[in-house]
Amino acid sequence: MRTLSERWLQGAYQGSRWLAPLKPLGALYQRAMERREQAYRRGSKANWKAPVPVIVVGNITLGGTGKSPLVAWLASWLVAQGWSPGIVSRGYGGKAPCYPLLVTAATNVAESGDEPLMLAQQTGLPVVADPQRVRGAQALVEKGCDIILSDDGLQHLALARDIELVVVDGARGLGNGRCLPAGPLRESPTRLQRVDAVIVNGDLQPPFSVDSTIMPSAITMQLAPLGWRRLADGERFPLSPLPFTLPVHAVAGIGHPKRFFRTLSDLGVEGEWHPLADHQQFSADALSFADTRPVIMTAKDAVKCCTLAPPNSWVLDVEATLPPEFEHWLAARLSALS
Repeated sequence: MRTLSERWLQGAYQGSRWLAPLKPLGALYQRAMERREQAYRRGSKANWKAPVPVIVVGNITLGGTGKSPLVAWLASWLVAQGWSPGIVSRGYGGKAPCYPLLVTAATNVAESGDEPLMLAQQTGLPVVADPQRVRGAQALVEKGCDIILSDDGLQHLALARDIELVVVDGARGLGNGRCLPAGPLRESPTRLQRVDAVIVNGDLQPPFSVDSTIMPSAITMQLAPLGWRRLADGERFPLSPLPFTLPVHAVAGIGHPKRFFRTLSDLGVEGEWHPLADHQQFSADALSFADTRPVIMTAKDAVKCCTLAPPNSWVLDVEATLPPEFEHWLAARLSALS
């Protein structure tokens, strides 16, 4: 049975009429966010300017859009260009004994949260989790990083930024186009006019679209499956042939589980789909099914399930792909900052 928050999020993206009475509250929230942004822009609220470039990757909607795969792609690309990047994240879902928390591949996910641990394992770069992003960014500078990637940091204006990248889910767009609690938006759609680039994860699907006056152009990003990874020992296998038997149980505690399940179907995987809440806290019971079918999960969920999942558990690893014109644009922007 879906929770109230899950029903609300689905309604916000589908334009359900029962949210209409909340429109006045959404308008108040939107105005409050606009005033907050203006306060930082005008200097009445102070922010910290890092001595190195800062790239913020964020969104203006609730629910997953594909920010973390983009951060991982950016990290790899920056290393190839000769940079020494570090990643700062809020560390949602984790609680460390002290901050800033330097996240390594061996960090306890209960302390770091799932996304920072996943990024640390995928990139091998310095990753810091800290609810105070300024403090986390300062720790990365002290470690010698010469550029900082802020994961999901668009609304954290206390950290000044040189480049803002916003990710939009192509399958869901901006939902009903309203701000919380009447819709899924954290900020007004016009915020897209003030960022440096809008990146659409997958093609923008009807009926979801964005007014061309708000988002005159966008870059398309695709999430491409890389291969299968056996959770028990980390051994990797190609996408085909499938290294497990069908049917399966597929679980996904991410912002948009349907995207993951659609990918599995495209790869010829059949079975039962189990959508869960974003940042779901797993237990052995939650992964224990009545049969012995293989269990398939995302990389984000896998960092929380290493010691919980049954032996026949598998991870589908994916990577972001972006067009060459985006690489050229980003290289030019960074060159202009130096």
